[in-house]
Amino acid sequence: MSKDESNERCMDTNARLSRLLEIMARLRDPETGCPWDIEQTYASIVPYTIEEAYEVADAVDQNDMTELEGELGDLLLQVVYYTQMGSEDGYFTFDSVIDNISNKMVHRHPHVFGDGNRDKTASQQTLDWEKIKASERATKNDTKMRTLDGIAKNLPALTRAVKLQKRAARVGFDWPEAIQVLEKIKEECAELVEANETLPYAKQVEEFGDLMFALANLGRQLKIDPEEALRSANRKFQQRFEYIEDALEAAGKTPTQSDLIEMDKLWDEAKVMERSEYKK
Repeated sequence: MSKDESNERCMDTNARLSRLLEIMARLRDPETGCPWDIEQTYASIVPYTIEEAYEVADAVDQNDMTELEGELGDLLLQVVYYTQMGSEDGYFTFDSVIDNISNKMVHRHPHVFGDGNRDKTASQQTLDWEKIKASERATKNDTKMRTLDGIAKNLPALTRAVKLQKRAARVGFDWPEAIQVLEKIKEECAELVEANETLPYAKQVEEFGDLMFALANLGRQLKIDPEEALRSANRKFQQRFEYIEDALEAAGKTPTQSDLIEMDKLWDEAKVMERSEYKK
């Protein structure tokens, strides 16, 4: 494609995906592209990919569909970026990535695209999905497959904890009831208190991690996503603290000019207001 043809494609608002692919190719052109884009690598792009994924999640949490539209475009750009680099290096192309995921979806949904039985619950389908994924992993590896193989190590820690627990539960390593996990949490709390009083810092970190792992396990038992729950708690904390700041500002003060007793009272006011909002 000539430069003029490339320019025409890059400016063609009707070309959509092919336009985006051509724009990325131009940005990465070693002679006429953008110096910043040219010097990027697979590894250097990873932080941006993670950030964009979180911004998609934030737009969903805020129920902001306009923002979500933009963030999905930013996330799509990350895929285009990797596939452009993969094409340059001869590893894969955008088309081959599409073929790969399309084939995977067809293979993992025999009840939709084949003669599999659709008469099952969503939870049963999840189990079947995991079985198919396990068979795929076994096919790809000649070495011994372990139960916890294939769970990405760079996932957020709470998310990875739940995935590890779910995988272990599939082979029977799981508490039968949530009450037993609660007992485990009490045990871990006691061990953390002991570590805080008598043991070195490294052991305190270890015990704190054990407690968080047990809490993630309880969330899984209760069908609560710990990442989602913590994001909600973060939002709630921010909203309540901003209520405190606003109330203090109305009184001509700042948090540093207040004290814990006053701010705790305002915190309780914020909680009461939240409860009244729920009742509406």
